[in-house]
Amino acid sequence: MNVNQSAPPVPPFGQSQPIYPGYHQSGYGGQPGPAAPAYGAYNGPLPGYQQTPPQGVPRAPPSSGAPPASTAQAPCGQTTYGQFGQGDIQNGPSSTAQMQRVPGSQQFGSPLAPQVNQPAVLQPYGPPPTSTQVTAQLAGMQISGAGSQAPPSSGLGYGSPTSLASASGSFPNSGPYGSYPQSQAPPLSQTQGHPGVQPPLRSAPPLASSFTPPASGGPRMPSMTGPLPPGQGFGSLPVSQPNHVSLPPAHAVPPGTQMTGPSVPPPPMHSPQQPGYQLQQNGSFGPARGPQPNYESPYPGTPTFGSQPGPPQPLPPKRLDPDAIPSPIQVIEDDRNNRGSEPFVTGVRGQVPPLVTTNFLVKDQGNASPRYIRCTSYNIPCTSDMAKQAQVPLAAVIKPLARLPLEEASPYVVDHGESGPLRCNRCKAYMCPLMTFIEGGRRFQCSFCSCINDVPPQYFQHLDHTGKRVDAYDRPELSLGSYEFLATVDYCKNNKFPSPPAFIFMIDVSYNAIRTGLVRLLCEELKSLLDYLPREGGAEESVIRVGFVTYNKVLHFYNVKSSLAQPQMMVVSDVADMFVPLLDGFLVNVNESRAVITSLLDQIPEMFADTRETETVFAPVIQAGMEALKAAECAGKLFLFHTSLPIAEAPGKLKNRDDRKLINTDKEKTLFQPQTGTYQTLAKDCVTQGCCVDLFLFPNQYVDVATLSVVPQLTGGSVYKYACFQVENDQERFLSDLRRDVQKVVGFDAVMRVRTSTGIRAVDFFGAFYMSNTTDVELAGLDEDKTVAVEFKHDDRLSEESGALLQCALLYTSCAGQRRLRIHNLALNCCTQLADLYRNCETDTLINYMAKFAYRGVLNSPVKNVRDTLITQCAQILACYRKNCASPSSAGQLILPECMKLLPVYLNCVLKSDVLQPGAEVTTDDRAYVRQLVSSMDVAETNVFFYPRLLPLTKSPIDSTTEPPAVRASEERLSSGDIYLLENGLNLFVWVGASVQQGVVQSLFNVSSFSQITSGLSVLPVLDNPLSKKVRSLIDSLRAQRMRYMKLIVVKQEDKLEMLFKHFLVEDKSLSGGASYVDFLCHMHKEIRQLLS
Repeated sequence: MNVNQSAPPVPPFGQSQPIYPGYHQSGYGGQPGPAAPAYGAYNGPLPGYQQTPPQGVPRAPPSSGAPPASTAQAPCGQTTYGQFGQGDIQNGPSSTAQMQRVPGSQQFGSPLAPQVNQPAVLQPYGPPPTSTQVTAQLAGMQISGAGSQAPPSSGLGYGSPTSLASASGSFPNSGPYGSYPQSQAPPLSQTQGHPGVQPPLRSAPPLASSFTPPASGGPRMPSMTGPLPPGQGFGSLPVSQPNHVSLPPAHAVPPGTQMTGPSVPPPPMHSPQQPGYQLQQNGSFGPARGPQPNYESPYPGTPTFGSQPGPPQPLPPKRLDPDAIPSPIQVIEDDRNNRGSEPFVTGVRGQVPPLVTTNFLVKDQGNASPRYIRCTSYNIPCTSDMAKQAQVPLAAVIKPLARLPLEEASPYVVDHGESGPLRCNRCKAYMCPLMTFIEGGRRFQCSFCSCINDVPPQYFQHLDHTGKRVDAYDRPELSLGSYEFLATVDYCKNNKFPSPPAFIFMIDVSYNAIRTGLVRLLCEELKSLLDYLPREGGAEESVIRVGFVTYNKVLHFYNVKSSLAQPQMMVVSDVADMFVPLLDGFLVNVNESRAVITSLLDQIPEMFADTRETETVFAPVIQAGMEALKAAECAGKLFLFHTSLPIAEAPGKLKNRDDRKLINTDKEKTLFQPQTGTYQTLAKDCVTQGCCVDLFLFPNQYVDVATLSVVPQLTGGSVYKYACFQVENDQERFLSDLRRDVQKVVGFDAVMRVRTSTGIRAVDFFGAFYMSNTTDVELAGLDEDKTVAVEFKHDDRLSEESGALLQCALLYTSCAGQRRLRIHNLALNCCTQLADLYRNCETDTLINYMAKFAYRGVLNSPVKNVRDTLITQCAQILACYRKNCASPSSAGQLILPECMKLLPVYLNCVLKSDVLQPGAEVTTDDRAYVRQLVSSMDVAETNVFFYPRLLPLTKSPIDSTTEPPAVRASEERLSSGDIYLLENGLNLFVWVGASVQQGVVQSLFNVSSFSQITSGLSVLPVLDNPLSKKVRSLIDSLRAQRMRYMKLIVVKQEDKLEMLFKHFLVEDKSLSGGASYVDFLCHMHKEIRQLLS
């Protein structure tokens, strides 16, 4: 099927069959699906989540003053930053032209006026892929003479890969980058995407963003807040310029000046391939064109690339206009406008879904919803050679139990009785809409391995004139991309149906836990929380049983049998040889034992109120929980509440090995590795038993998160961390996380396998799970938030006609103890042209995969090598596009594929993250915590985690019910007269400018002036006025979207906490040495040019 075809009309479902009561999906398939636009608007960004301080957050030891910022404490040092500009700041050019993908076969029709004195250049490539162009002035850099070399910055970050020649010239402000020759500043030109200059998009919008450096001659143009005069782009380059902007010319021309008098043509330069034509660079770049009229001069003091050095000019260098480089906010906004109103119908193969930041409805018509599976590219190269050339990772991020919005139906459950689900005899793929029925319906051909199988008599049905079964629309497995089968006893352990799962709460009662009030708070909460255990469908009560353990150096088990008047405690002090002292009465039904459980939860805080025991054990606690589940012959989950490094004599005892001196050395990787093998062995036993571990940490100092998180990580569990826990400040966050964790849907004792059609296979997996072989992902527990990223490689040639197919099958035990199979199917296109690959990529999924790849890499390689690998791969992806897909143009331009124009800014955020480039105040535990957190994040979470959302609260009308439009994450966007909200899925800040109107301060904080606002405030006062209600409602809605509760921190401009806030302004240079977006773009351009030359 061709991408450009519309979806075939889908006959409506027939009547429900007796074996599928109620399986009639209203409105399903009645009308033909809309013709898929050949390529949806650019695919990119998303929201992210989890509970850690994001990257590079400066922190200081806790003080009695401001409360800790989430897990991050207030920074001690402060650097001086420039003042904020007053008033409104425009957030990038607003695009009036709609972004859309167009059929690749369409002629490239953007009008390009020839340049003055420049003959047309032969286009050897056929119709180029579409592209958006971005005008910009490049720079923020001073360029010394061509031969000078800047001394490397101390916080060396992005060194160029050793195999590439280093270039001369340098940016003083380029932070961690190596030097960058003046002539290699990436240029930008924009014909699309600025008010007042867009031609209507009747023909293909160009498909590569390209950049030209600013001219240093002439004064800088004033900031533009309105549309430009017709025919004029930034820096006064003519609008009808070619797609990709060339190098700065040799003579300075003030912006907007037309040269008069005879213009002198440049000396002729001949290319061997194109005799008689001036050279204009394409894939492998030679020297640049000579100077041309109407173009401005190069940077002062630097020779024009390919010409003689001129005398230095005294004019100051210009900074690249941030509005002229690709804006994540603009891309997200365009996608929402273009794709948010129509449902996404999955009937067409290889469609790129809307971005994760867009709210859209999904209609399942044979391919899994993007809520379950997202791919890095929806058009896979046909050959491995082509894939190697492009270097785009082929990966899928799968979230098998994802929660759907209320408007979308959960997967239907299909019961085939004792015969079980129908499968291919050879490859064991499950029946799905991709299978082909032949011989009148008596046999079917597997679309994964092409094996021909007999259809069992009870499953037989006649075919219609199109070769489809007449009951296709009555059977979910023949018409939907996602559905469930009830598993037969053959799919169960020991050929026995499973018992309902159990939850065991294991509470640290050492001195630290009692002193902070944690134990009392937790016991009080559990009394009511046990009424909300997960249950199936419309069940009146949950069948999950519960048990309780407390511990410090020894373990205390509790008998809460319903027949007892009071709970009984049994102590096990032999922690080296752990056993469960009671079976009957340990795991109980909540409703039956309600009185005894309530009595126990009242007594625990009193029993240990006077404890002086500070030492704790850890591994024996998990061992005890696992043994209890084993004895009860059921799967389940342990909820561990732990406060300190386990230093008591016992298996799994740890020592403090925190050593900041290892950072930036070859031994840094040891900080991420577990101290001892005990926990891996323990995790393996837990997976075998179906025992998942969720860990809640409340540390006051180093607890070795890298080691303690091994068991949660390998069993499919979660880690939550509340540094320096104080009940008054952190109670709401902890209880909210606990409630969500206890109530969310979980599959137990799960095994996941990803099957593919011939030609590709799954070769690598990332996430929180255990693998005992190369194909099966084993999960003691898998909840609705967890994802598994899967990388694919070619093992044969693919065909454009049949495409590439994926089937994810998850076998699990539901909360009700029912064994089920959840199936997700997805068909992708295959291509023989690189342009088709680049046109169908999804940047957000690509970044999710690359972050997970890098975060796993730090376990075995020095962090610097991991960073260099990421930069090199990104440069190779973009260089391959430049060489093979972009129309020929000057080497002085940076050209980005439309779908990947945000790759540099997002990749820079990953490189600057705490794991890969920690600031001085980021603890080893914080880095280990973020590392394991990101490993199972979905695409929406990583999107907002790496590029936080910054929302102005005082600019939109107070009566507006919609979310305020976001602005770019840069200090330049802040105005001291406004209030902003920043969130990244883990942290939530309200930044208050020093010049905010007194009435606004009164309405929001109930104080009369800026100076009276408490810095570090974590709760906004509840006030009865429109602004207060609007802001609190916005905060509530943001928290509801995220997987973890975001603790609020109020930050005042010029306050010490502002350093922490600025760490999340990811487009700026970071204190830990991370580059700004502008500098990184220059660095990427240098890398690409080195690859191409």
